[in-house]
Amino acid sequence: MLNRTLLETVFSRGLGYNQYLATDPMRAGGWNAVYDRVALTEAQRGEIASFTREMKVLVVSGIWCGDCVQQGPLIARIAEVNPRIDLRWVDRDVEAELSSQLTICGGGRVPVVVLAAEDFEPCAILGDRTLARYRGLARRQLGAACELPWAEIPADETAAVLQEWLNEFERVQWMLRLSPRLRQRHGD
Repeated sequence: MLNRTLLETVFSRGLGYNQYLATDPMRAGGWNAVYDRVALTEAQRGEIASFTREMKVLVVSGIWCGDCVQQGPLIARIAEVNPRIDLRWVDRDVEAELSSQLTICGGGRVPVVVLAAEDFEPCAILGDRTLARYRGLARRQLGAACELPWAEIPADETAAVLQEWLNEFERVQWMLRLSPRLRQRHGD
């Protein structure tokens, strides 16, 4: 079980998206290229803009990580639509105590995204790739050829990965909206 106090402490040390990228400007270019290439549709923006519950979102990442390069900017695009999404970034290796609680498939993977309520009660821990990203990798890697780790992924795969991240943000928002504990707290 994720230690809520540790989550809150690490979150307080977390950085905004641009601050995080500024910690390693030599590697930020790939992140910026993906960010510039990706945009939410008006329908997607409208859905995210309609969120009324505050969400704490912590991304445990590595600027050096190819999967983080391909997915981090998508998460940033989602969060920038609604100020109720408080998004922070931390480096996996710097925050080793928290990272050790977020292993996936027996290892320290990145990115790992923790979505929590306003009081840091965890709602979801996701990582390291969405289903669409795994499907795309399987198509390319389970054969004779293997993609380069920094290669641009196909646009349709990026769109599918973005939609899957949006679905998770929406799922957690509904969880927060329907939570009896939070409904009592907010009188709705």
